[in-house]
Order: sequence, then C-alpha cells, then structure tokens
Amino acid sequence: MTVAPEAVPPQIQLMTYGPDGFAEQAAVTASEIAVTAKGPAVRWINIDGLGDIPTLQQIGRTFGLHPLALEDIVNLHQRPKVEAYDGYLFIVLRMPVVSASRLETEQVTMVLRHDHVVTFQERPGDSFDPVRHRLRAHGGQIRQRGADYLAYALIDAAIDAFFPILETYGEQVEDLEDDVITQPGKRQMAQIHTLRRNLLTARRTLWPMRDMLNALLREESTLINAQTLIYLRDCQDHIAQLIEMIETYREICSGLIDIHLSSVSNKMNEVMKVLTIIATIFIPLTFIVGVYGMNFDPAAGPWSMPELGWRYGYPAVLITMAGIAVALLIWFRRMGWIGRGEDDKR
Repeated sequence: MTVAPEAVPPQIQLMTYGPDGFAEQAAVTASEIAVTAKGPAVRWINIDGLGDIPTLQQIGRTFGLHPLALEDIVNLHQRPKVEAYDGYLFIVLRMPVVSASRLETEQVTMVLRHDHVVTFQERPGDSFDPVRHRLRAHGGQIRQRGADYLAYALIDAAIDAFFPILETYGEQVEDLEDDVITQPGKRQMAQIHTLRRNLLTARRTLWPMRDMLNALLREESTLINAQTLIYLRDCQDHIAQLIEMIETYREICSGLIDIHLSSVSNKMNEVMKVLTIIATIFIPLTFIVGVYGMNFDPAAGPWSMPELGWRYGYPAVLITMAGIAVALLIWFRRMGWIGRGEDDKR
C-alpha cells in the first residue's frame, strides 16, 4: 500500500452522539479510536489526510477493514461505488473542491457499520459542516437515528455542495449570452471553454455517484433500514436534478460557441463591407486620376488630352471626382448598404 508523496498526515476527529447526548473530540489518536471503537452510541470518525500508512493500517485493524478496502482508500482515483464486505458497507463518493476558476473533486471513502461511520478524506476541509452543525444542535433528527442516517446525511451534503457551484455557472452562462453578442472576443471564448471543462468535470463526477446510489438502494443490507432508503431516494432525485442542470448548461455553452463564431463573422463582414465601399468609391476616382496621369503632349495634336490646357480643368476634375463619390454614397444608402438596414428601408 502506497500513498501520494503530497499526502498530508492524518488528523482524526471523533463525534459520539445519541438521543441523550453529544460529545466531540479533536486530534484523536488511532490508539484512542481503538479504545472507543464500540459502544451503545453512534460514532462518526473522520480522518483528514492519508499520509501515514501505519496509522491507516491501525485504523483498518481496529474496524476490521479488508486489505482491498485500504488500497481503495489511499488510491485517490476511484470511481464512486458501494461494496458490501463482511459486517460493513464500503462507499466511495466525491465532493467538489473549487480551486480558482477550476472545478476539482476530492475522494471521500466511507465505512458504514451498525454503530459507527468512518470517513477518509484526502485533506482537511470538506462539505460536511452542515452535518456537524446538526449533530451539535439539540433536538435534531439526526441524533435520534442510527449510523445509516448519518451516512445518508454525509452523502446528501456532498451532493448538495454541487448546487451553489452550478448556480454560479448558470449566472456565468447568462452573462456570456450577452457578451458574445455585444462584445465577441477571445476572452469570452476562453470563459466558455473553462465553463464547459468545469461542467464536464461535474458530469463525470455525478454520473458515477448516481450509479453508486442506485446500487446502494438495490443493496439488501441490514445496515440500512427502510426509512433511510426513502432519504437516499431523495439524494437520487437531487443528483438527477444536478445532471439535468449540467446538460442544460452544456447545451447552452455549445450554442454560445456558435453564437460567438457568428458574431465574430458578422463583425468581420461589417468591416469587409466598409472596406469594400471605400474601395468601390475610389475605383472611378482612381480611373480618372490614372487617365490624367498619362503623359500625352497637348501640343502634339487636337486629340492629345486638350483639356490639360483648359483654364478650369483641375477644379473641374476635382468637382467631378467629389460628385462621383457623393453619388455613390447616396446610392449605397438607398440600397441599404450603409446608414440603415433592410428593416429601416421597409
């Protein structure tokens, strides 16, 4: 069994609760966990960090974990799943971790027995604070139920952590819908690609978690009672809702890419139209200037550009060129090529 070099040392927290009370201990050692491993109350043992193999092996011996289960705990690229071992359920799930503008996920492994839940996380910091607050509060439903309900609450918290993230992505989609039309550019395209990558990460996480929940609902285990199965179905509905949101946002992003390309193309067409109009105006002017640029001698004959000797020849040519330019601009405007569109013409 090997762990990643960057793995942090384990930090163990213990929460013990029941209808009659609640106790919380921080910085618990593996030896202390072994002493309090059994009892009438429900226990939640949370291990943050996987950087100490002897500690993990001692915890594994305390709770009778299979060697393959320990391998899956330290292997951080597991697909969300549920496996039934002798006397406990081994559950792998993932929860979101937002790093700058990039969405990442962290693996959480869970061991469910009749009287305790053991969770292993890659590092400190998680989405389980709402569960902790409910455990600390008096009169909460969670303190009246068993370890299976605690496992449901943890799974539900990991799933619900995706909702605010996807709501943020929805707001980004709305902003991008306006920007790609009014201000198309490289920045908007980069934002769209970042958003699509994050949505793909969320989709790759939630689809296996949906399969994990389906397997958990099909699992005929004495560790999960019928009442808790109803709550797990609610988690299933939440995942279905999240997946629908992801698919909707992905389709919108694909449409935004098409709109962005169309906007850039239209902008380029406008630029090309302006340049074409300018070039068209100068074509007859260039022709006139080219004709008068020929070096014929008026003294050589009556047809050798006699107008070069005319007193008002130069201003007449300038006025003619200006009149041609104005006439072309008026014609372009009447055709709707400049100044107004087809709708204005109607």
